[in-house]
Amino acid sequence: MIDLIKSISNKIGIDGAIAYTVIARVIQAGGGIVTLLFVAQCLTKVEQGYYYTFGSILAIQVFFELGLSNIITQFVAHETASLVWNDKSSFTGPIESSSRLASLLRFSIKWFCFIGVLLVFGLLIAGYLFFNKYGTNDDLVDWQIPWVILSITTSLSLMVSPILAFLEGLGRVKEVAKIRMTQQMAQLTFVLIFFSLGLKLFSSPLAATLSFSIIPLWILISEKRKLLIFIWNKLDKWHVNYRIEIFPFQWKIALSWISGYFIFQLFNPVLFATEGPVVAGQMGMTLAILNAILMFTLSWVSTKVPVFSGFIAKKEYTQLDSLFNRTLVQSTALNVLALAVFFILIFILRYFEIKIGGKKFGDRFLPYLPMLFMMIPILLNHVIAAWATYLRCHKKEPMLVQSLVIGILCTFSTIFLGKHFGVIGMTSGYMMLTFIGFVWTYFIFKNKKRQWHNE
Repeated sequence: MIDLIKSISNKIGIDGAIAYTVIARVIQAGGGIVTLLFVAQCLTKVEQGYYYTFGSILAIQVFFELGLSNIITQFVAHETASLVWNDKSSFTGPIESSSRLASLLRFSIKWFCFIGVLLVFGLLIAGYLFFNKYGTNDDLVDWQIPWVILSITTSLSLMVSPILAFLEGLGRVKEVAKIRMTQQMAQLTFVLIFFSLGLKLFSSPLAATLSFSIIPLWILISEKRKLLIFIWNKLDKWHVNYRIEIFPFQWKIALSWISGYFIFQLFNPVLFATEGPVVAGQMGMTLAILNAILMFTLSWVSTKVPVFSGFIAKKEYTQLDSLFNRTLVQSTALNVLALAVFFILIFILRYFEIKIGGKKFGDRFLPYLPMLFMMIPILLNHVIAAWATYLRCHKKEPMLVQSLVIGILCTFSTIFLGKHFGVIGMTSGYMMLTFIGFVWTYFIFKNKKRQWHNE
C-alpha cells in the first residue's frame, strides 16, 4: 500500500514540500467551506459583506511589501547553489556567497520591520475612511475593534515573512510548508471556536492573532534560530546591493503586484460601495472558494521555485523545462477538476435548497452566470501565474507592461461596469480582460524563453 501511494504521488508530482503545502491548501479549502457554513449561520448577510471586504482592504499590504518576499527567495536560492551543507544549521562554501547571504538577511529583516510599522497605520486609516463612508448607520455592525486587531496582526505577519522567504530560498521549503500547515490548522480551529461562541466579526481577528504566534515561536525554539544567527555572522566585504541588484528587479515586480491588487481585490470594495454589503458578501464567499482552488493548485508550482532557480543558476535548462512542463500539466488538470467539483456542489445546494441556520446556503454565493465568469479566469490565471513564476526565477520581470495594462483596464472595467451594469457587467469584463492577458502572457513566455536560453 505504501509503495502504491508513493507511485501515485510520483505520477502527480507530489514531493515532501508539495505534500505539506497541499495539505495546508486542503485545510484552507476544506476549512474555508466549513467556515462558510459558520459565516452563513453566525453572521447576517450585511456582516458577511464586512467580513469579506475586510480581506480585500487588508490586501493593500501589497503596496508595502512590493513583491520583495518572492525576490528574497530567488536571490537566496541563487547564492545557495554554490554552498555545501554540513548539517541543518551550518554550511561551507565561497566566502562571497556566505557574505552576500548575510547582507541579504540583515537588509530583509530591517526593511520589513520598517514597512510593517507603516502598514499598520495605512490599514487603520484606509479601513476607517472606507467603512465610515460606505457603511450605513442602519447596518449596526461592530467593525472598528476587529479591524484594529486585524490591522496589527497583518503587520506583524508581514514583519516575519522575509524570514520564511529566506528559509525557502535555503531549500527549507518542506519545513516552511509544514509550519504553515500547522498555522493554518490552528487558525481554522480558533476561528470556528470563536464563531461558535458568538464573537461574530471578532472571530477572524482573534484567530489570526493566536495562530500568528506559532511562526515566531517555531523560529525561536528550533534550529532555525541557530541557522539564522550563523548566516547573520557571516557578513564580510561582499554585500547584496539593493539599489543595483534588487531594485531594478523589484520595481517591475512591485508594479506587477500592485496591478494584481487592482485586478483581483477591487471587486468587493466596489460592490460594497455600489450594490451594498449583501452583494459584496456573495462575491466574497464565491471568491473565497475560487481563490482557495487557485492557491491549492499553484502549490505544485510555487514549491518548485528554489529548484527552478537552482537549475537556472547552473544553466541546466533541459531539466528546468522538463520539471516545469510536468508540473504545469499536473497542476492545471487539478485546477479544472476542482472548479468542476465546486460548480456541481453549488448546483446541488441550490437544487435541493439546502439550508444552514434556516437560510438557503446556495444564496450566499453569486448567481450561476457571474460565478461562471469568475471561474474561467481562475483557470486562465493559474496558467498565467505558472508562466510568470518560471520567467521570474531568472531574476527578471518581463511581465511589467502586461500587468500594468491589464491592471489599468481591469480597474476601469470593474468600476465603470460595476457601477452601470452591476455584478454581471463587472464579472464579464473581468473574464474578457483575463483572456486577453492569457494570450499576451503566452507570447511573452515563448519569446523570453527562446531569448534567454538561446533556443
